[in-house]
Amino acid sequence: MAFILVNIGSNVGRRRLNLSRAMRAIGEEFGPFELSHVVESKPWGFDSTEPFLNVGMAFNSDLPPEEILHRLQAIEKLLAPAPHRDEEGNYIDRELDIDIVAIDREVIDTPELKVPHPHLADRDFFLVPLEELAPGWTHPITGLTATEMLKTLEDKSKND
Repeated sequence: MAFILVNIGSNVGRRRLNLSRAMRAIGEEFGPFELSHVVESKPWGFDSTEPFLNVGMAFNSDLPPEEILHRLQAIEKLLAPAPHRDEEGNYIDRELDIDIVAIDREVIDTPELKVPHPHLADRDFFLVPLEELAPGWTHPITGLTATEMLKTLEDKSKND
């Protein structure tokens, strides 16, 4: 049984309702779960005036990682079928975004799935929920905890 940590985000529409519907669907699909508190953040990787609400969700599953990804993508497409990128491939505002942040301490690097999430250390809206849900988790490559990655991110933003 693997520990799965996902992050759910929404920056348009009824954001809290979007998160709630995604959490309910994931719970129905995977069973019992834990939630972090909701984090509000500026869009990452694109310009928008619409802030995101993000929540971390942790659950256990014995499914293969690719199957977990496919089931999460199906939930995302069912609840919010609009694309996440424009014609040029750039991020855009979205009703719902579900990302796998980590699966235990596994490292997966395939064209379809990269775990831990490749931008984990750059996104406080991933790290704050991770710190809350799994304070003892360490990045399998860097060995850093969410708390340590947050500190590095804060130090970097002070120097920018």
